[in-house]
Amino acid sequence: MRIKKYGFTLIEMMLVVIIIGVLASIVMPRLLGRGEQAKAAAVKADINASIPLALDLFSTDIGRFPTTEEGLAALRTNPGALEKWKGPYLKKDPQDPWGKEYVYKSPGSHNTDYDLYSLGPNGIDDGGSNDDIGNW
Repeated sequence: MRIKKYGFTLIEMMLVVIIIGVLASIVMPRLLGRGEQAKAAAVKADINASIPLALDLFSTDIGRFPTTEEGLAALRTNPGALEKWKGPYLKKDPQDPWGKEYVYKSPGSHNTDYDLYSLGPNGIDDGGSNDDIGNW
């Protein structure tokens, strides 16, 4: 009588581990750079959509954009008891994915109503380096 054994041999298990290792070494380098790209995309969405919408609502109610001194905090709390303020216009304080506050200046330096930008991953305001992301 013949006994049938079920299961995998040691060689079969080692082959599976080697194949998974080869696949991981091919795929991982392609995925590693995606985190920073995703953060940059989130910043662009904030700068081009969500924060400008809140700024436009503030401007519609008050008749002007927040001043540089008031900053983006004016979108969360009434700066100076403005009678027509109907906020809050944002649910939380806007921060970029690197945990830093967005930089807001009004009037803008590029013939715009305001400048809105993130200092990027390095967090340094160095005059618009390559990693800064803004609305200009």
